[in-house]
Parts: sequence; C-alpha cells; structure tokens
Amino acid sequence: MHKFYLLTLILSCSAVSSFSQKKEEKKKWDVSNPPGTYKDIEFTTQEGTWMDLDVSPDGKTIVFDLLGDIYSLPITGGEAKSLRTGVPSEVQPRFSTDGKKISFTSDAGGGDNIWTMNTDGSQAHQITKESFRLLNNAVWMPGDQYLIARKHYTGTRSLGAGELWMYHISGGEGTRLTKRKNDQQDLGEPCISPDGKYVYYSEDISPGPVFRYNKDPNGEIYAIKRYSLESGETENVTGGNGGAVRPQLSRDGKMLAFVKRVREKSVLYVQNLSTGEAWPVYDELSKDQQETWAIFGVYSNFNWMPDGKSIIIWAKGKLLRIDVTGGTSQNIPFTVHVKQRIYDALHFEQEVAPAQFTAKMIRQAITSPDEKTLVFNAAGFLWKKSLPAGVPERISSGTDFEYEPF
Repeated sequence: MHKFYLLTLILSCSAVSSFSQKKEEKKKWDVSNPPGTYKDIEFTTQEGTWMDLDVSPDGKTIVFDLLGDIYSLPITGGEAKSLRTGVPSEVQPRFSTDGKKISFTSDAGGGDNIWTMNTDGSQAHQITKESFRLLNNAVWMPGDQYLIARKHYTGTRSLGAGELWMYHISGGEGTRLTKRKNDQQDLGEPCISPDGKYVYYSEDISPGPVFRYNKDPNGEIYAIKRYSLESGETENVTGGNGGAVRPQLSRDGKMLAFVKRVREKSVLYVQNLSTGEAWPVYDELSKDQQETWAIFGVYSNFNWMPDGKSIIIWAKGKLLRIDVTGGTSQNIPFTVHVKQRIYDALHFEQEVAPAQFTAKMIRQAITSPDEKTLVFNAAGFLWKKSLPAGVPERISSGTDFEYEPF
C-alpha cells in the first residue's frame, strides 16, 4: 500500500476513534439527578393540591400523589408512607385489579410515560417509551395484562388533544383505540368497565373544530362517552348543561360517578346506568378545569369504595369520603413528611442598558426628494444616512424622543 494512502487511512481511523470517544463521553441527561445547584427542603403537611388518588380493591389502602411524589395511606387515615419520591414528577397512581401493582405517570425516563411498580414502591418499571407523543392517566384492563392511557398530540394553535391507546405490560408500540377529531379539542380521563368491554372517557364537544377561549361552563363543554372494545363503536353517556368529566365506575359497573359544573360550583354526581337517573351527591369540590386545556385531566382521579356506598375523592386540600346516598362527607386525615430537592433556576447575565447596541428595527423611514438621503426612527430618535451605503448619524443631540420624520 502506498505510504500516502496508509497515512491517510491511519489519520481517518484516528479521527473516527476520537469522534466516537467524544460521543461516548457525552452524558445522557438524568432526570433523577440533573446538574446544577440545589437545596433540600423538608416540611410536614396535612393538605395538598390537586391530588390524584385511588383505592385498593380490598378497600384498605389509598394511594395518592402530592407534589410529584407518590404515597400510600390506610383508608382510616394517618401517616402516609412514601412509595416514589425524588426529582422526577410522578403522578396518577392506579391499583391493578388484583391489587398487587400500581401504575403511574412519570417523567423519570425523559418525558411523561406510563410506569408500574409493586404496591410497596419496589421494582418500578417503565412500560411505554414515547419521546414526543407523551402519555398519562393510565388505567388497568381486567386481568392486568394491558393498560389504557391518554396519548397527547400537540397542535399549532393550541396545546393539543388526546387519544386513547392500549399497551401490553411488556411494552411495545401500543394500539390506538380512539382517533382525535382535531388537534384542539381534548379527550382523556379513561375508565374501564369491570367486565373489560367498555372504556368511558370525557371529550370536549363544544361547537366548532377549534379551541374556544370564551366557553360557557354552564353550557356543555365536555361530555362522557363510552367506547366498545368489541365493536369499536362510541356512544354518548351523559353531558348536558354543566358538562360531565372524570368518569369513574363503581366496582360492580352499575353506577357512574362524574363531575359536573352547576353555576359556580363543581359538583360530584352519580348516575344509575340502567335507568339513566342522575343526581348530585356533593357540591363542595374544588373547581374543575373545563374552560382550559386539561391535559392531565379535568378533575383529579378518585374512586369508589368496594361496597359501592361511598367515594374517596380529593377536594379543597383534603381527602374526603362521600356517602353517595346521603351526600355527607367525612375527612380522612393524613400527614405527609415531604422531602423535596429544589434546583436553582437558570440565570443568564444580561446587560440591560448597554452604552451602544445595534438597532434591529427601524420605523417611519422616508427618503429625501433627491433620493440621496434616508431619514428614519430607531430607538426613539431620528437618524439620517446617505444612500445607498452611508453610516447613520443622529440628526439632533437632544434627549427627548423623536418620531415621524416628514
């Protein structure tokens, strides 16, 4: 081999090796341990904001999220046990139908995806691995081999819309169940019937194909629909004035709980699916989010007790047990010892008022009658320049703003 070609080959290989080494040295972003300065804080609380919760199949345990961490609590209340804590945002825990696992939404892998773990928080495992069409609000199919979740699609004008997708617990690409009607009217909050035949969900059915900013919450924004996993057909279940969101079936599948807006209040309703009769149960919920984009749900997750006589739900910072027949509420006291790592915000040094800078925009430009001079406004003063390539200079030296040369 000619020495020149041999030398070129050696240099090329060295360059490739150096490039590969630099590529390997580039660290992958770790959501759980990002770079930057931080401080660790601790505090104790007996209330929380927008807490998604679920009740175990045996009715003995509540699992809930608080400030992006997941906790469990005896149904009678008391001190909460931490299951998942740390920097990642982890929300929306849901018990599997056999009560042995919990699904949840986590961005620990780089974006919102569906994960599962044991009920003690061990063996956390990422199920979906979407990098762009992110997921949330997972619920278990009977048999606990599949999960149905909401996948988010962004829009050019709005924050986007959702579709329902089904995934096997082993992972994979998933199967689409519902197709979004456009990129601006949302869909989500899935709930599966105990027999596994239907998926209930809420959908923005307000008029027109675009997101509206002047929605009337006492009109009909959202409605609850039902998708048949056998036929693929969809039918309306409930809605009307005040809408209907966050469907949740009783354990026997006979009753449907949901949230409706009544004048200025968000009200918990119950509907008998056999007769169609619906009635208000509790009118002191926190405000739902029907008027806005509710990517993670229009109201936080809640669930029925196994006996079908009461519902456990978050409202106004508390965990409540609501009697569905009498409408009475009972506070479930809880204490959470919170540990949070707070990272310092990024700051970039900016010179607010430099002595000199380059104007990026001129206004009110006008040429002289002989077309040899241009006069214009920039940064509040009048400037002139010789055409075609003269250097701009101030016309006056005053400090008052000057506009509109003529």
